[in-house]
Parts: sequence; structure tokens; C-alpha cells
Amino acid sequence: MQTALADFIRDTPQGIEADAVLRTCVHCGMCNATCPTYQLLGDELDGPRGRIYLIKQMLEGATVTRSTLTHLDRCLTCRNCETTCPSGVQYHKLLDIGRTLVEQKVERGRFDQLKRWLLRAVIPYPARFTPLLRLGQLVRPLLPPFLKRSVPPRQSAAPWPATAHARTMLVLEGCAQPAIAPNINAAAARVLDRLGIRLVAASGAGCCGAASHHTSGVDQGLDFARRNIDAWWPHVESGAEAIVMTASGCGVHVKEYGQFLKSDRVYATKAKKISELTKDISEILAREDFSKLSSGAQPEMKVAFHAPCSLQHGQKLNGVVEKILRGAGLTLVAVPDGHLCCGSAGTYSILQQDLAQRLLRNKVGALESGGPDLIATANIGCLAHIQSGTKLPVRHWIEVLDASVSPR
Repeated sequence: MQTALADFIRDTPQGIEADAVLRTCVHCGMCNATCPTYQLLGDELDGPRGRIYLIKQMLEGATVTRSTLTHLDRCLTCRNCETTCPSGVQYHKLLDIGRTLVEQKVERGRFDQLKRWLLRAVIPYPARFTPLLRLGQLVRPLLPPFLKRSVPPRQSAAPWPATAHARTMLVLEGCAQPAIAPNINAAAARVLDRLGIRLVAASGAGCCGAASHHTSGVDQGLDFARRNIDAWWPHVESGAEAIVMTASGCGVHVKEYGQFLKSDRVYATKAKKISELTKDISEILAREDFSKLSSGAQPEMKVAFHAPCSLQHGQKLNGVVEKILRGAGLTLVAVPDGHLCCGSAGTYSILQQDLAQRLLRNKVGALESGGPDLIATANIGCLAHIQSGTKLPVRHWIEVLDASVSPR
């Protein structure tokens, strides 16, 4: 694709990066075939190709309207288009640049600004998010059905192992996950403990920064990234093998710390190292020796696995979890259109409720079509979102695995 970027952006780091991405696009339109919003709305501007042209026009100096903001906001950032694209267009990088720029040129409505501010002020902070969630859970029985579905019931965590091992890995506690599903990291710690690995949560680490990054708070998100790097770095220097992610949405974000902070003279080198060490829990288990464990899985129990977009498209780990679960003796049912987004997409389910609910109905129908006993997934946002649309239990796959294997 030919470009003629305007003077205000041409020679900036953002302009150089955007120009490189734009020039890889051949305008073939194959991305639209797998874009969830294009499939729902049928509007060229609500598909990747149309959004690329909107961003291109903006970078070339065209007048920007609220329409551009609307179409970019509707993007899930699922990166399905990147999996489909034969030219390897790094669409998400261009989208980040486009969204930052459009917000400088078009002012959001006050209600939209308020919603985004509230999300940034609450979700990344467990000391704020957890009490609000607990309050919602307390009054949950009194809520009307449509609200009750949005408040996950309270869960507890089974014991976290305290055994010392020669091998140590870090785990991101995160912000919303400990309140919604505290057993996820504990289950990961128990599985790794059986394999001779100690899992440690570093004091001071918290939100990965993705919630802020995607709600008009890029600088706040970078501050969270720096805080996590500072918390993890002493452990890295002490020999921690990896930084384990049990939320694939956090994982895809932390893996890009090196990209986000590449111009930060203080953090660039450390951020690159952190990104290199960051692994989804499935990547860790895929290379471990499972002969040390025995399967206690019930072969008659059927599981539908939902592969989050951040896992299969963002981290390119499609099929890894499924192989682990089958190897543990679990029966997986087929899930039609498994490449499509469930509609959670971080805060998207709050900011774009209508589209998110339409995607949720489609996803739940696909997941339930094989008659599973439970649904498993790899991301806390997807877990909570899908649970709001089904009566089947929805669990993180590591919890399912934890219940299915034990030491020989």
C-alpha cells in the first residue's frame, strides 16, 4: 500500500512504525472474512481493511470525524485478522497508533470519558475492585436476572503449596483475577509443584497495564509495566526461569513490554528481558515431562475449550492447551468457529455491550453445541463473560488439569 504521511507524523517513531505496517498491507480483504465485527455488522469500516484506511487517511492529514473514533472503538483487538493475513500485517500496532491519534483529534463524549476513567480507576487496583465485587456478590441473590448474571459468585482457593524446589518461576497475580477466581494461580502452583517447580508471586507486582492501555490510559499502563518490572527484576537476577501468565490477556500484553518501552532509556533493556521470560502457563507445561504425573480424569466428562483470542491470535498458541488436556485423559468436544471472539476483549464487554452480547450468544451456542459437562478457557475476562451467558460451569483449564492429575 502506497503512503504519503503528513508532516506532523512522518518522521516520528509512531509515523515510521505506522508507515512500515501500512506498506505491508495489499488491500486483499482476507482479514474481513474472520473479523467478528465485520461479520456482525457487514460494514467495510468495521473490518480491518476499512479501519486501516481510516487510520491511513488520518495519518495523511485528512479531516478526522467522530465516525473514525466509533469504528476504531468497535474493534475488539482480537487480532484474528493477523492470523488470517497472508502478508503478515501487524494490525494491532497500527491500531494502537491510530487510537492514540484519533483521541487527540476528536473529543469523546463526557459519559464515555467517565466510563473509561472509572474503569481505569477501579479495575487495575485490587484494593478498590475487590470490595466492590464483594458488595455485588453480597447482594447478588437480590439482583434481577440480567444483573445477577454479570456478578460472578464468590469463589475460594485451595491451598497454595509451600514446598521448596531448585526451580523457581514467577507468576503475575493480576488485578481482577484474584478477586473473581482466586483458585487459578493456586491451581497453577499445585500443578507446577508436582513437576518440581516452585511458583512465586512477587510482592509489588499487580495489574499488567492492559486495562489502562485499552481505555485511553496508555501512560498509566506504562507505569504499571514499570512497576511490575521493578518487582520482578530482583527475582530475575536471582535466577527465576520464567514469568508465568495464567491470564492470556495479561500474557499477550506483558510479552509486548519490550515494544511499549523500547524508547525508555531506563527500562528498555529490562522490558525486553521481561518480555522474553514471559510465558503462558501452557507454554511451560508443554515442555515439561508429564510422565511424573498420573491421570485421574473422568473419561466420561466432556470439556469444551474456548481458546481466547489473546492466546490463539495474540500469542499464536492455538492447539497447545488442547494437547495438554487430551494428554491428561480429558475428552474435548468440537467447538465450531473456535477462532472467533467471545466478546469479552478486556473492557470491551462494558464499553460495547450490544456487540459483546451478540458475540457472547454466538460463542455460548458454539461451546454448548457438543454437549459438554463444563467449559474451560485460558483468560479471566473470557471466563467471567462466558459464565454470564451459560448455566454450565466455566473454569480455567489449569483448574481442570489440577483436578485431573496427581503425582505417581
